[in-house]
Amino acid sequence: MHYDVAIIGGGPGGSTVGTLLKKYEPGIRVLILERERFPREHVGESQLPAIGAVLNEMGVWEKVEAADFPIKIGATYRWGQSPDLWDFEFVPLSIYRDAGRPGKFVGQRQMTAFQVDRGVYDKILLDHAREMGCEVREETGVSEIERNGDRVGGLRLAGGERITADTYIDASGNAAILRRSMGVGIDVPTALKNIAMWDYWTNAEWAVTVGRGATRVQVLSIGSGWIWFIPLSQTRTSIGFICPADYYKERGISAEELYLEALSREPRVRELTRNAARENNVRITRDWSFVADRMAGENWYLVGESAGFADPILAGGLTLTHTGGRECAYNILAERRGEHEAAWLKRTYDQRQRRRIRQYIRFADYWYAFNGQMTDLKSCTQEIAQTCGLDLSPDQAFRWLSLGGFGHEDFLFPGLGGLDLMAVKQINKMFTAGSDAGWELNKYNCFSLNLAGASRETMPVYAQGRVQVVPCHVRKGHWMPIAGLYGAVADVLKRLSHIVDIGRELTRVSAAEGPRHGMTPNMFVAQSMATLETMLLEGWVDGRVDKKKPMFRYAHMAPGDEMNIHPNRDAVDRRVAATSVSA
Repeated sequence: MHYDVAIIGGGPGGSTVGTLLKKYEPGIRVLILERERFPREHVGESQLPAIGAVLNEMGVWEKVEAADFPIKIGATYRWGQSPDLWDFEFVPLSIYRDAGRPGKFVGQRQMTAFQVDRGVYDKILLDHAREMGCEVREETGVSEIERNGDRVGGLRLAGGERITADTYIDASGNAAILRRSMGVGIDVPTALKNIAMWDYWTNAEWAVTVGRGATRVQVLSIGSGWIWFIPLSQTRTSIGFICPADYYKERGISAEELYLEALSREPRVRELTRNAARENNVRITRDWSFVADRMAGENWYLVGESAGFADPILAGGLTLTHTGGRECAYNILAERRGEHEAAWLKRTYDQRQRRRIRQYIRFADYWYAFNGQMTDLKSCTQEIAQTCGLDLSPDQAFRWLSLGGFGHEDFLFPGLGGLDLMAVKQINKMFTAGSDAGWELNKYNCFSLNLAGASRETMPVYAQGRVQVVPCHVRKGHWMPIAGLYGAVADVLKRLSHIVDIGRELTRVSAAEGPRHGMTPNMFVAQSMATLETMLLEGWVDGRVDKKKPMFRYAHMAPGDEMNIHPNRDAVDRRVAATSVSA
C-alpha cells in the first residue's frame, strides 16, 4: 500500500493539501487518514478573509457558500478598561452592498469571511478532497510512526495495516501524531496560558444582521477573561469563554459554573440569549499558544495545529491552517517536479510558517496587554520586542510596537495578525484612548533606499500551482522582497525621493498596478504608503528633511472617508443594512 503522499488528519489542513495536490497533478496518489467519522464537532469557527482565496483555488468556495454560513463582515469588541463597544469591519457597512445568496467570490465577497459550523464545514472540504481523487479513509487511526532518523519509514494503522509513502503530512491537529513521534519540540513564546470553555445555543439573536446573512462576531472582555459570540447559522450560535488557566484553578468551581457565571456578567450576551436555549454540554480545552521547533524533515511536513497554535483572539487558526496547507502542497509538487532544491523549499517553508505563527502570537500578546494598566502594557511590549532581538526600554518598545514594528507576516504585503499596518494603527489609537502614534514618514520629506549590509537571497512565492523564486534582501532578520508592494515602492524610490513626487508617481501607476496586485487604485496607493512606512521602520529606507522642499503630512484617511474601525453604532447599522438590501 504505497502512496505518493500520505496525510494524517482529514480536517481543513489535510483537505487543503490533498485537494491542491490533485488539482495541479491529477495523477498523484494521495491518501487521507482520518480517525473519526465526519461530520464531527470541532471548535474554531471564525475565519478571516484570506481563507476565501484558498477555498476558491481549491474549487470548493461555491460549496461552502451554498451551505449558507453567516458572512463575517467583522467583529464588535468590548476590550480593555473601557465599557464602550467598537467595531472592526472588513468592509465598512455604509459602502457594503448585499448581492444575495449564494454569491460569487468577486468584489466585496473577496474581503469578507465565513463563520462556520465546523462539523458541516470540515465535511464539505473532506468530501471535496475525495471528489478530487484523494483516497479518504475515515475511522482509521494511525497507531505508530516508523522512524528512521529524520525519515518516516511508514505508518502502522490501528487495524495492523502498514502504509508507506514518498511524503508524509502531519495534519492531525493537537494530537500531533507525527511531530511527537519524530521528537520535534515546541517553543512557547508567550506567558499566556488560557483555557477555553464553550457551548452551543439555539435561537440566539444576532447583534446586527446585514443583508442576507451577514453579521459581526462579538468579542467581549469581562476582566477575568473574554467571551466569544459566533453565529454559525440562522439558529445555532457558538458562545465561549476564555480565561487564564490559573484563574480557573483558583476559582475551584466546575467549568460549567464558571462558564455560566461569565455569561451572566456580560449584558450584551444576556440580551442576545434571552430567548435562546443551550445544548447543556460545556466543553473545555487548553488554549496555549506554541510553535513547533521544525516544520519539515527529510520526507515529512507539519500543517495546521500540529505545527503551532496562536490564541484565538485574532481568529487566525483556520487562516494559518489553510495557508500553511496550501504552501505545503506547492512545496511537494515542486519537489516532485524537481523544479527547486528540496532543502531550499523546506527551509523557506519552515521559516515562513514559524514566522507567521509567531507574528500572531505576538499580536495576541499585544492585544491582551491592553486589558491591563498602561504601565503593564509598556512592560509587556518590551518583552515582545526582546523576542524580536531588540533591546529597547519600555517606552521605546511601546512606540516601536504601536508604529507597526512587527514587520510583515506576508512577505509581499505589510501587515500583522491578518490586519494591514493601517488597521494596526487604528487599533492602537482605539486601545490608547485616542492617542495616535502617527506616521513615522511624516517626520521627513525625502526618502532613499538603504541596502547597506544586506545580503541578496531568494524567497518563494506561491501562484498557479508553481513555486516562483523571487529575489529579496535580508538584514538582521528582516526580509525585503523585490516583488509585490515592496518591489513597487523600491522601484519608485530608485527614481524619486521627495514625498510629493513619490505620492504622484504612485497615483499615476495605480490604475495599472492596483489590479495587478488585487487592489483598487486607491487601495494600492494607501497600501504602498503603508509599505513605505514599514520599510522606513525596518531600516530599508532612510528619511531626511530637505528644507528647500515642502513638507507633506500623510494621512491615509481623508476627512469623511469610511474607517474600518470605529465606535459601535448598531442602531445606525441596522438602518444601513435595510438600505443595502433594497439597493
